[in-house]
Amino acid sequence: MHRRNFLKNSAISMATLPLGGIISLSPNAEASPQKTQLLQTQKTLADSIGTIEKVPSVCLNCSTVCGINILVKDNRILGVEGNKLDPNTEGKLCAKAHGGVSAVEYPERLVYPLKRVGKRGEGLWKRISMEEAYETIAKRIKKNLDAGQPEKVALHFGRNKMGDITTRFMNAIGSPVILNHRGLCSSNKRAANYTTIGDTSWETIDARYCKYFLNFGSNFFETHQGGLPLLKRYAEAKNNGAKLVTFDVRLSNTAGRSDEWFAPFPSSEGALALAMAHVIVEKKLYDEGFIDTWCNTSLEELKTFLKPYTPQYAAKMSGLDEKDIERIALEFASAAPACAAFTNRGSQAHQNGLNNDRAVVMLNALVGSIGQKGGYAYGGSKNKGHKSFPMPSPIPPKPSFTTDLEDPRLYPLANKWQNMRVSHLAFDKLKNTDQKLDVYLSYTISAPHTWPEGPTLTAEVLKDESCIGFHACSDVVYSEMAHYADLILPDATYFERYTLEGRNAYELVPYFALRQPATKAPYDCENFADTLIQIGKRLGKPVSKYFAFDSYEEFIKLRLSTLPKREGLSGFEYMRKYGVWVEDKEKSYMPYSNILSNKKLKDSFVKDGIVYDKKKKPIGVMQNGIAKKGFKTPSRKFEIYSSTIQNTAHGLNIKDDGLPHFEMPKSLLEIEKEEFVLTTFKWNVHTQARTTPQKYLSEIMHNNPMWINTQTAKKLDIKTGDTVEITSYRPKSGFRASDVKEVVASMNTKVFVTQGIHPQVLAMSNSLGMEFGGNIAKAKNGKKRSIQAFATYEDLDLRGNIWWDTDKGGSGNGINPNSLIPINPAPLVGMQAWNDTICTIRKV
Repeated sequence: MHRRNFLKNSAISMATLPLGGIISLSPNAEASPQKTQLLQTQKTLADSIGTIEKVPSVCLNCSTVCGINILVKDNRILGVEGNKLDPNTEGKLCAKAHGGVSAVEYPERLVYPLKRVGKRGEGLWKRISMEEAYETIAKRIKKNLDAGQPEKVALHFGRNKMGDITTRFMNAIGSPVILNHRGLCSSNKRAANYTTIGDTSWETIDARYCKYFLNFGSNFFETHQGGLPLLKRYAEAKNNGAKLVTFDVRLSNTAGRSDEWFAPFPSSEGALALAMAHVIVEKKLYDEGFIDTWCNTSLEELKTFLKPYTPQYAAKMSGLDEKDIERIALEFASAAPACAAFTNRGSQAHQNGLNNDRAVVMLNALVGSIGQKGGYAYGGSKNKGHKSFPMPSPIPPKPSFTTDLEDPRLYPLANKWQNMRVSHLAFDKLKNTDQKLDVYLSYTISAPHTWPEGPTLTAEVLKDESCIGFHACSDVVYSEMAHYADLILPDATYFERYTLEGRNAYELVPYFALRQPATKAPYDCENFADTLIQIGKRLGKPVSKYFAFDSYEEFIKLRLSTLPKREGLSGFEYMRKYGVWVEDKEKSYMPYSNILSNKKLKDSFVKDGIVYDKKKKPIGVMQNGIAKKGFKTPSRKFEIYSSTIQNTAHGLNIKDDGLPHFEMPKSLLEIEKEEFVLTTFKWNVHTQARTTPQKYLSEIMHNNPMWINTQTAKKLDIKTGDTVEITSYRPKSGFRASDVKEVVASMNTKVFVTQGIHPQVLAMSNSLGMEFGGNIAKAKNGKKRSIQAFATYEDLDLRGNIWWDTDKGGSGNGINPNSLIPINPAPLVGMQAWNDTICTIRKV
């Protein structure tokens, strides 16, 4: 077929398109002329309320994973409500949970597997069968396995909640190249917790009983991980007189509802925390018993370390008043132990983010709030985890080697405790090193949109077949990622599949939940876990022996088979009925003081006060002749000094004494008067690119002008609604550092003038400005297009009710700021320093 005929055939309805039929998925493809069923003719929720079936499940529109009941009638999802049995959210939901329903019947949803027929990124495709898709991927992988090069096969995912299968698949083929997005999200924060308390996630504040919330850069009213359970409990604590103090460069919803809000200079949070620690020690408001018993640094050592970090020093670094810094430190300590100092992206998404967050966590140790009622709780709060649900045998061994792609040698702490891949470096490495990929499997990720330098470098590498030989993408809509694939797999939404879920338990009792299908996935849509199982079977032995089950549902049943019966129901049946399993345990406080059982102590030995098991693994610490659990750190104590950090830094020829010193990133320290620091943020109705095609959520928030301070705007003669050109530059330290002004990118944007931002900070929300994803994501009215609209129904809203369409005088779908953000991994851990971007602006 001639290329000119591809576009001609793009108007063919995919609902009737035969196998091998050619279509165009370019953004400008014509609307489909066929008659379709309009969704508005269906009965409403109110009409059907008496006969609705409730299917307990779990939301996945953000990482908080709240328990939901899916409301179903006649195999159609009508809405959701909170599952009151979920111990975290206790029946409460946010807008994202309700808005997610629109993803299921989105007319421009992918429903058939598609194979590229034009050039990569050109948007020309033909429909194939799922069997052909399995065989195509299996054949490509098999070629690399037969050549002894499994590392040329990579799996890259975003919010992957099926790690049990994805990891099993990659282990089975012998490839270590598993990439995630944690280096873009929370790795500095997690590393701070790992190196202080040995925890494997973020804090679990005992918020219901907390009296003083000291918040460094967390927006838990909107987008903090676990934000909704924290928000619910904070509201109760507030009614009982609790105080919330927030440090954030921008007036977020959390900052705006705080008792006090301070806008420090970006990345100065560590200096503020250390100055508060200085005040607490100087005024002798510390918990001497906790420090002497459970900290690995003495009071005298602390005094020496903290001596230079005075309120005057922090005031100079942050721009805040030293009297406020001292006052807040005193208030915080006076509320102990029912107080908690905590963080999120505002403090950790910097070059110095690891030590910023270590300094904040240390405040809790100084006042003795660690693990206390109303304090900085942790431990015993996690879900049951894989050990409670044994994987079906046989279990594939982990690969015995790593590569620099998923385990970069310059960031050795990235994968030391958990896999916190520095995958924002992956595309640069694929372009500029000898490491190339032959098979690249992507799942629930839209890197060209959400990555730093995503619209530029990432898109360039994905398009280059010399960097990535073959790309198979699983997605719900025709995303930026799918556009650069060779084969597209139509994914099931989270309303149509299984997953085992769990989060930090805010009641400090382990729990887990089951995500289950409330309706059958339409057409050829399929859970990516089931796709991997089918590919694994087709790879033959030895890979196929690890996939003796026929489906992911069967796999989940096997995993839950070890649960004890409840109400006469098997584990799987019980979870299907109630959706949540809560352990029969008491609330867990001070888990570090738990006495080790005789079973734990069998064949153990003690050396230098640390208890080791027979495998020489530390399991506890001796306290007054009693073996206690302690913290999961090398010393089994709360570690203010970290030998891990000191030794790791030394291995990279970096001077570091292992204490959480403050050092301002060079670009921010040397910032010039006419320069600004760009920060990005998320709204409470959006999660990266995942939610933009969901019409109710994009209707709420679809525009993202750049925030600028009122006084700053006045000096530049800028008013709300004006257009400015913003230009960003390479950082002066770290990855691809440049002392000269090397431009990263420029773009034009509208501005929003407000007092609610630091005078030298600019802020833009992310998640918007998509070029793909259908009419809703692009804010364009029109009939269902034959590019994404593969089902036999159409939503009338898309024909004229997208009132923010520019053709109707609306503001459009916003802009994507990520081309402005340079790839900038922080030392040791590799966390993306999102909020260190230096830029200039000029009025257009």
